[in-house]
Amino acid sequence: MEYKNEKRKCKKCKEEFILDQDDFGFYEKMNVPVPKICPDCRFKMRAIWRNERTLYNRTCNLCSRSIISMYNPNSPYTVYCNDCWVSDKWNPFSYAIDYDFDKPFFEQLKELILKVPKSATYSSAVTGPNINSEYANFAGGNKDGYLIFNSGPNNENCAYSRGIIDSRDVYDVYYGNTIENTYESINIHKSNGIAWGQNVSDCIDSHFLFSCMGCSNCFGCVNLRHKSYHFFNEPLSRDEWLKRVSEISGSFMKTEEIKKKFAEFSLKFPYRSNNNLKVTNCDGNYIFDSKNCYNCFEISSSEDMRHSFSVKRSKDCADMIGHCRTSELLYNGVGIGAGSRKVICSWWVESSQDIEYSFATRQSNDCIGCDAVKNGSFVILNKKYNKDEYNKIKSHIEKELKDNDVYGDFLPSELCPFGYNETIAQDNMPLTKEEVLEQGFKWQDNIQKTEGKETMKSEEIPDHIENISDDFINEILVCTKCSRNYRLIKRELEFYRKMVVPIPRKCWNCRFLDRIDRRGPYKFWKRNCDKCKKEITTNYAPDRPEIVYCKSCYQKEV
Repeated sequence: MEYKNEKRKCKKCKEEFILDQDDFGFYEKMNVPVPKICPDCRFKMRAIWRNERTLYNRTCNLCSRSIISMYNPNSPYTVYCNDCWVSDKWNPFSYAIDYDFDKPFFEQLKELILKVPKSATYSSAVTGPNINSEYANFAGGNKDGYLIFNSGPNNENCAYSRGIIDSRDVYDVYYGNTIENTYESINIHKSNGIAWGQNVSDCIDSHFLFSCMGCSNCFGCVNLRHKSYHFFNEPLSRDEWLKRVSEISGSFMKTEEIKKKFAEFSLKFPYRSNNNLKVTNCDGNYIFDSKNCYNCFEISSSEDMRHSFSVKRSKDCADMIGHCRTSELLYNGVGIGAGSRKVICSWWVESSQDIEYSFATRQSNDCIGCDAVKNGSFVILNKKYNKDEYNKIKSHIEKELKDNDVYGDFLPSELCPFGYNETIAQDNMPLTKEEVLEQGFKWQDNIQKTEGKETMKSEEIPDHIENISDDFINEILVCTKCSRNYRLIKRELEFYRKMVVPIPRKCWNCRFLDRIDRRGPYKFWKRNCDKCKKEITTNYAPDRPEIVYCKSCYQKEV
């Protein structure tokens, strides 16, 4: 059957959106209806289930030890530490509910979710355990990590970062692989000794870089290729370069001046419409080694992906957030992967197939409406059935959802354990509390944080890293942006000294949000290349000040 692009009106926000002709075949293959909700609203519906960074102190409800958890201690859930949750000390099938044909499916699913214990944080079995990395979430295979998210495997001594892999000694980085000694940077690859970099690959010992490749000992440079000893794109002798850099490095005040100067300097140069590399027929940003990816963000080694965010090594999937490793035919899910296949509208599913509307399901097949099931087959609401009984009930559930015009939509927001402002929804599509409630989501007012306990004000912190003593880690600092208290850990201070960078005056969370802002939104606009006037798709809005070139014009320029 031949399809054409279709315009639809979103049943959530009432805005018009386009269904791409290439999507219809996928929906047929998955046996789900064509969505009646726009991609942005679908993203929000999934993203509220991914609380990566809002962590809480609470107690494991099984072993009673103090733990870090993504579940607010005031929430109604039973929460186990990760060791207890994966142990044989409890049995998820003991929470089984007999399916009631006379009650709505989601009402019964909500009852199950409230009963079954939750894992304190999300740790993938595939990427390996986190060692000495309690403050890690949606991460695996990390050693000595602190406040790292969506990261791993093979990271060591990394902190305050998201989306890093195969890296060591990395602080305050958003999205990078195979990097070392890197600080306050975005989209960095195969580099060492980078600070305040963005869209950088194969570079060493450089600060304040934007869109540079193969450079060493460069400072304040834009669009350079294979250069050394450049200062704001000016070639210098080694001695002169070292002199200028040494006058800046380590000083907070001088670094702040350079940040402003570099931001203004960067606007003089053309920007690429996207940062995709080694791609074929891809539409989005931060896509690598992939083909046929449409409306995607942070995708690597994948093909035939649609409307997806932070996905690795998968094919033929749509509306996914996170994970997906070596999986296919996934639709409308969060944290699904590890060789999974044919999974619909679910959260955290690994090494499983033919799963619908389920949570934390591993090494299983043919499950619908399950929570924490492992090694299960033909399971509904955590109760095992024979194949015929299973198919009968499954057909009844699917008919109910189709009759209510919600089959294929993600899980209802009233089932979600998180507030919008606790999740990556707020990071990528920020809303006010009033807007959140108006759109039918929850808002969390009681987020744990410490305020008013500072022992040192921002202006009292020594300007230069050289003047910071060892006992500085005992000081409680106050964020200049949100007034939240924070403090340094020992290895963090050691890292700042090694990198010769000043003590940050903002808390880790505000620094993270600043990087999100510099990264750019998960949203795309049509505009014209500022050189050849060809239409391009980019996440630089038309009213932004950057000079934006298409790929061809940009390559000719640099």
